[in-house]
Amino acid sequence: MQSIHNMNEDIQRVLVNETELNRITFRIAEEIDRDYADSEHLLLLCILKGSVVFMSELMRKLTKPVEIDFMRVSSYGSGTVSSKNVNIILDIHRQDLSQCDVLIIEDIIDSGRTLAYLVDYLKLKGCKSVKTCTLLDKPSRREVDYKADYVGLEIPDEFVVGYGLDFDERYRTLPYVGILKPEAYQK
Repeated sequence: MQSIHNMNEDIQRVLVNETELNRITFRIAEEIDRDYADSEHLLLLCILKGSVVFMSELMRKLTKPVEIDFMRVSSYGSGTVSSKNVNIILDIHRQDLSQCDVLIIEDIIDSGRTLAYLVDYLKLKGCKSVKTCTLLDKPSRREVDYKADYVGLEIPDEFVVGYGLDFDERYRTLPYVGILKPEAYQK
């Protein structure tokens, strides 16, 4: 098992530090509280696994009551290559979706395929409304025309890890978002 110290050695540089992450989550929480002030049933839908840390920090900063649920999807084949297909591994099963304002919580948007697919999918399942929130956005990687409703930070086209984001299930526990050295993922 790799220690935090060893993981830090694989980081080229810190892209978003803990202070900035805290500021971002507070800003987004204020926007959500404002925009959903009249919502009677706000459901935060965490996309596993990378979004868990972001969602847990975000929901603690909200002043409005929310419910949470989870989906797990995959759009990656092996390693760092997108398969261009979205596979639902864990689906949401609720009888009350028609009464829910669903806010999908995602860690990062690259191609935009996953969120575009999930928004359409959840609308077909009958959700009252569906919007999206992402911590990080890489618009330079977009393959479909998609823009999230809430964006923490636009970032350059770098391979990032930490704060829930991983490479091969490692680096999720780093308290910041860092750029991974190429030699760490090109082994």
